[in-house]
Amino acid sequence: MSLLTYAETRPWAKAMRAALLSGKMPPWSADPKYGKFSNDLSLAAGEKETILAWIDAGAPEGKLAEAPKPRVFGSSINDGWRIPKPDAIFEMPAPFDVPAKGTIDYQYIRVPTNFTEDKWVQMVEVRPSAPAALHHAIVVMRGPFSNGGRQREEYLGGYAPGMMAQVWKPGQARLIKAGAVLEFQMHYASNGKPAQDRTRIGLVFAKQAVVEQVIGTQVMPQGLNIPPGVADFRVDASGSFGAPVKLVAMRAHMHVRGKSMEIRAVYPTGETETLLNVPQYDFNWQPYYYLETPKELPAGTRLEVTAHFDNSANNKFNPDPAATVTWGPQSWDEMMIGWIDLAVDRKLMEKMGAGRVSNGQAVN
Repeated sequence: MSLLTYAETRPWAKAMRAALLSGKMPPWSADPKYGKFSNDLSLAAGEKETILAWIDAGAPEGKLAEAPKPRVFGSSINDGWRIPKPDAIFEMPAPFDVPAKGTIDYQYIRVPTNFTEDKWVQMVEVRPSAPAALHHAIVVMRGPFSNGGRQREEYLGGYAPGMMAQVWKPGQARLIKAGAVLEFQMHYASNGKPAQDRTRIGLVFAKQAVVEQVIGTQVMPQGLNIPPGVADFRVDASGSFGAPVKLVAMRAHMHVRGKSMEIRAVYPTGETETLLNVPQYDFNWQPYYYLETPKELPAGTRLEVTAHFDNSANNKFNPDPAATVTWGPQSWDEMMIGWIDLAVDRKLMEKMGAGRVSNGQAVN
C-alpha cells in the first residue's frame, strides 16, 4: 500500500498497529545482542510508542500548515535509483517473459561490460522491473579471470526481498577487471499473473583511492539432506581465512524451511564470538547486515555457520513435510549459505588473489 499521504495511510492504521505489536514490521531479524549494523531498520527508542499512541487516539490528521514539504521519490531523483546517479548501467539485452503459472528454469544471461580498463566500484544496485515475479537475482563477474586455466566467477551484487543497495565505505570497492562479462543469474517465480522483467544493475565508481578490495564469499555445506517431518534439523558449515581481513557484511540465505541461522568467529586464540544471530529467519526478507564498524579478523580465523530447518507439518510454509529435502535452486528445495563480504588490503589481494584469502568448507 501507499503511505505517501495521510488519506492513503489512515485506512491501514489497525493493520499497522498489529504489524508493530507482532514485530512483523519493520522487517529486521537480527538479534540486537550481537553486532551493530549501519542499515538497522529497527525503530529508535520511543518511535514505536509514538506510532501506537497516534493509532490508539484514532489516527488524527496533523495540522496541514505545519506539515513538512513532501518527500520526492521515483524518477525525479536519480531516475529512481537509491544510489547516486550510476556511472554505468547494464541491463538484460531483452525482457524476459514470466508466465503466470509453472516452474521456470534458472536463467543465465551474459552482458559484456566492454571495459577497456579495470574499474573500482563503490556502490552497486540491482533493480528488477518486475519484482513481484522475481525470487532473487545475482550478478557475477566472469572472465578474464583465470584459476588454473578455468574461468571463475566473482559476486558483484544482487537483489532479494529486503536487500538495499550495496554501498561500501570510502577507500573500499569491488574490482571489475577490464573485459569482464556480467552474468545475470535470475530466479523467476510465477505468481498467477504474466509479467515481463528486464533487470538492470547500476554502478557508481570509486572517486578516491582504493586501499581495500571488497570480495564476496560464501560459507556453505557440501550438500543438504533434511529428513521428512523433522522440526529442528541442524546443519553446520565453516570457512577459514589465510590472510587478515575485515568483515564488512553478512547475509543469511535459506528457503521456506529455514528457521534460524547464526554466524560465529573462532579466532586463532580459540576464543569464539557470535557475529550475527537470526533467531527467526524470514524467507520474505533477506537483507545484508552491514557492520557499523568492519570487524578485523586475523589470519587463521574460522567462520562457523549454524542453521536450523523446520521440515515438519507445523511449518505453514512447508510445501511437503513428507519429503526428504536436498540442495536445489527452487523454493521447495533448500539452500544454506552464509554470504560474507570481506575487505582485504589491496596490495595483499594483488599478491594472494581471492581464492587464497578464504576457504569455505562443510564441517558436518
